[in-house]
Amino acid sequence: MTRRRTSRGSGSARITDGMAGGVSDRASRPATDDVARDVGIEGLQPLLHGVAELARLAGDVALGYFDRARRSELPVSYKADGSPVTAADRGAEAAAREWIERHFRFDGILGEELGMVRPGARRRWVLDPIDGTKSFLRGVPLWGTLVAVAEGEAVLAGAIYCPAVNEMVAAAVGQGCWWNGARCRVSAEDDLSRATVLATDDRFPVVTADAGASAEHVRTERERMLAGWHRVADRAAIARTWGDCYGYLMVATGRAEAMMDAVMAPWDTAALHPVITEAGGRFTDWSGVPTAFGGSSVATNAALGQQVRALLHVGQKAYLGKKK
Repeated sequence: MTRRRTSRGSGSARITDGMAGGVSDRASRPATDDVARDVGIEGLQPLLHGVAELARLAGDVALGYFDRARRSELPVSYKADGSPVTAADRGAEAAAREWIERHFRFDGILGEELGMVRPGARRRWVLDPIDGTKSFLRGVPLWGTLVAVAEGEAVLAGAIYCPAVNEMVAAAVGQGCWWNGARCRVSAEDDLSRATVLATDDRFPVVTADAGASAEHVRTERERMLAGWHRVADRAAIARTWGDCYGYLMVATGRAEAMMDAVMAPWDTAALHPVITEAGGRFTDWSGVPTAFGGSSVATNAALGQQVRALLHVGQKAYLGKKK
């Protein structure tokens, strides 16, 4: 029987002690490797520390609003796509942008709530101040703050911080993945019948159609994704909707073997790619491309990656829209 391993590392292997030595599969992300060679592995350490520091700063701002949200005392407005937004989202992103302007003032910034600045910059920070706003507003603690640094299509570093449960994972190319300051890896489980599989919403709603996409195409893609999820979930030991970024944190720390979302925006996915790959897992879109910007996501451990994607029929062109 293959034992499931969740390694948090020794007490001496802390995120402030250099974090040398990656655990990722280099062949799965050549674009990232090219940029890493240009920057130098050592040059990525400040970015690893930076994404962790910034995710904690912005996440703690959002956490300051969480009690009001739990008591339904936080005013909510709605964007054009129907998704909710609050002062917590905007305040956390504003705090993050202020930090970037102080420390990396020539870099671009792309955020969910406040748009893009310096779009021509070689390097950009990608921000989601509250991933899981609907959970946040219901008082569910499984929401988080996402921060990533990218050059082109290559994500150099990323962090997921879930302040309500006090968990952080941060990773950079060649630096490994770090869980609350100690190294972590995906599980070694290779039997789907013993695995835990996750999705944000197991109805796989497709929210916004691409221009020109027919209603029939949208319906067909949703049915395809639903069928794929059920093929995976029916074979797994546990299927849950511990969703949004927390599900990906669970995969990176070895407590789940697969997590998937049908529709994702760049700020939803950018931080996830280095976290999963540096923890030894696989991260692709539903077309099977190892990218952080494919508009959808499938994250797995290495041992079950091929089987899970085969059951999902990953590799067929998936409908890509905008996450709600």
